[in-house]
Amino acid sequence: MSPQPAAPALPSWLTWWQRPFPDANTLLLPGQRPALVDTGFVGHADETAAWARAHAGTVDLVANTHWHSDHVGANALLQARGAAIAAGAPEAEAITRRDPGCCAAEYLDQPVAPYTVDLALDDGQILRLGDADWEVVRTPGHTPGHLALWQPEERLLVVGDALSDYDVGWVNLALDGLDAATTALASLKRIADLGPRVILPSHGPIPADPEAAFAVALRRAQRLVDDPDGAVWYGARRIFAFALMIRGGIPANEVEPYLTARTWLTDAARLLNMAPEALAAELVTTMLHSGSIVLRHGRLHAAAAHTSVERETLRVPYPRAWPAAEPR
Repeated sequence: MSPQPAAPALPSWLTWWQRPFPDANTLLLPGQRPALVDTGFVGHADETAAWARAHAGTVDLVANTHWHSDHVGANALLQARGAAIAAGAPEAEAITRRDPGCCAAEYLDQPVAPYTVDLALDDGQILRLGDADWEVVRTPGHTPGHLALWQPEERLLVVGDALSDYDVGWVNLALDGLDAATTALASLKRIADLGPRVILPSHGPIPADPEAAFAVALRRAQRLVDDPDGAVWYGARRIFAFALMIRGGIPANEVEPYLTARTWLTDAARLLNMAPEALAAELVTTMLHSGSIVLRHGRLHAAAAHTSVERETLRVPYPRAWPAAEPR
């Protein structure tokens, strides 16, 4: 049996932290403008800040690939300590005006501590991170403001949730429209054409073969386009598993009322032409059957590897209750 290929070598001027769920992987770029790309989940904000401080001393800038809770969780803490926050323009504008839908936090029931955006990023913009220049590449699909970061000299590509070595980002057909999967596929094709030497994904390991990783991702993304119902189910499974991770599981007798109270589930039920109660029951049954969730001592848990979260860290307000953004 031939050995598995090794991941491509990383430049010495960056530090990569592969993290289990519920955190996204974190990229640290020390130098004249110490920067982080994505900051993990709010329940581990102290850990993220301590890691950055140990490796870089200070963080001047945080750049977010998008605004989901596993990517922006330490934004507020790092901003309080002096870091500026940069994000894709559509999401930056919504955060500035304190749109209740910010980060899809309330919609997904995924807590995010209040932060502001200091720098709105547009397609083609050059952003100094550490001691290197990176190009902003808009990659909408997983979210409307999703972006990638391209470092052409080293051919490094930060892809956020656009793809990983085993997956593609789920799409929200209810919130973002029935063409969201087509948009995500077009974004994938665009960044594949860059021909990166290294893909830096938000989840999982660095792919050993970027070309092969893109080939698989493109096939998976095409399936989401071809099968909208499948795309809805895919998103529902991912969101539910994340809910179990950040809550240390949910008692089995409380799962159905929890699910049917979630807007993401009622939206999915509408798209699938199902009653919310029927979707909730089928979601639990199919995920138990597949092994993606497990029942232990009367509680349902996500089966995927993940780090525990202290319950009190989840007690942050939904964006509708965030204080007004103050100019910086």
